[in-house]
Amino acid sequence: MDASPQARTRLLSRALGPFLVIVDATAVARASDMQTLLSQFEANSLWTWVTGAFILLFGLIVVAVHQYWHGAAAIIVSLLGWMITLRGLLLFAFPQTFVSVANSMIGAKAWWVAACVVFAVVGLYLTYVGWAPVPNRPKSRAADAAPDLPQAA
Repeated sequence: MDASPQARTRLLSRALGPFLVIVDATAVARASDMQTLLSQFEANSLWTWVTGAFILLFGLIVVAVHQYWHGAAAIIVSLLGWMITLRGLLLFAFPQTFVSVANSMIGAKAWWVAACVVFAVVGLYLTYVGWAPVPNRPKSRAADAAPDLPQAA
């Protein structure tokens, strides 16, 4: 991939930002359903296997294409890539541990909702970074000069 690191940060922010907002807002809105959803998810080990594999793959792709740690948005995208990878690995390789942690989090509803709100705000920030117009930078005068004319001092 020959795109600049800033372009990759914007691209991943365009996807991760709205995803975080939608998922976390929906999770908070459906907080009363989360325990039931987790129980149904846990009931069939195929779900943890397949879901973990896809989450792990997505996390590894983010990590592979975005190892850029300069600027708030870039750091957030890189950290999210590593967090997604860790989540996929836990779900894929250690599903009982993942479900146990998820049950503990859902049991502490106030903290869980607060974490969802924080991630939704992070998602709003990434959405802004990804979709806001990039300001035009002024070109240097040397770039506009004809190559066959000498430069004036």
